[in-house]
Amino acid sequence: MDSESISIIIPAKNEAKSLARLCPKLKALYPKAEIIIVNDGSTDSTQEVAEAYGVRVIHHPYSMGNGAAIKAGARAAENPILLFMDGDGQHRPEDIQKLLQTLHNGHTMAVGARSFKSQASAGRGVANKIYNLLASYMTGQNVEDLTSGFRAVHADKFKEFLSLLPNGFSYPTTITMAFFRSGYPIAYVPIEAPRREGKSHINPMRDGIRFLMVIFKLGTLYSPLKIFFPISLIFFVTGLAYYLFTFFTLGRFTNMSALLFTTSVIVFLIGLVSEQITQLMYNSPAHHRNEKL
Repeated sequence: MDSESISIIIPAKNEAKSLARLCPKLKALYPKAEIIIVNDGSTDSTQEVAEAYGVRVIHHPYSMGNGAAIKAGARAAENPILLFMDGDGQHRPEDIQKLLQTLHNGHTMAVGARSFKSQASAGRGVANKIYNLLASYMTGQNVEDLTSGFRAVHADKFKEFLSLLPNGFSYPTTITMAFFRSGYPIAYVPIEAPRREGKSHINPMRDGIRFLMVIFKLGTLYSPLKIFFPISLIFFVTGLAYYLFTFFTLGRFTNMSALLFTTSVIVFLIGLVSEQITQLMYNSPAHHRNEKL
């Protein structure tokens, strides 16, 4: 794939040291590619280092978040293929060709899937495994690395969902679920990610909870019944079990059983209505207009 058709977008916050190594490698491997570094309110020399290598720099006056940096880079990019990678040294420029080749083979998005030993820590690896399993359940597809920020994608398809992307760290989750829901083919390419340079900007507890909330939020947008139906079933089974218990011990149908059965029906109907709203959203005229852009 010709490097002239590629825009490499790198969100960076206080990554001057790693960018000093990354930029010359990218320039050597892809001399004709558009390289965009989004300086997300760095307080070190990130902007000066990027400008010294002659790449395009977008400056945020304060930290707006990883997702906001991704969106800024995508809006500014001029080429039909977008390549996203982190600026902390975790993603190797040598692996870019693997993602581009996967796109060339017919996929809409190619994602660099990290092995368990490539995770920043054992705890992070376990958490990502849980995220992958939840996302796989909701989408009905094998999600190998939900949170990977190393991915190549067709620009026109990616830009359809810019309004859905959050400003924080969960943009990979959002775009993955949106692509699956829209029927765009995604491929996972195994990679080995070296340990990051510098300090991580992710707080495991705070951002871990946010990731889970985003997954369930997107689940209600992607396939609401896969969340609402199990909850409804739990209420129904609990109500049935409680009814059988009170019938054989007290010989009557209690208010609690009635409440559990009613709750089960209400939760199911909410899921059914949400499913229809989701279907209308993805089949809306505005969405189809975006597809044609």
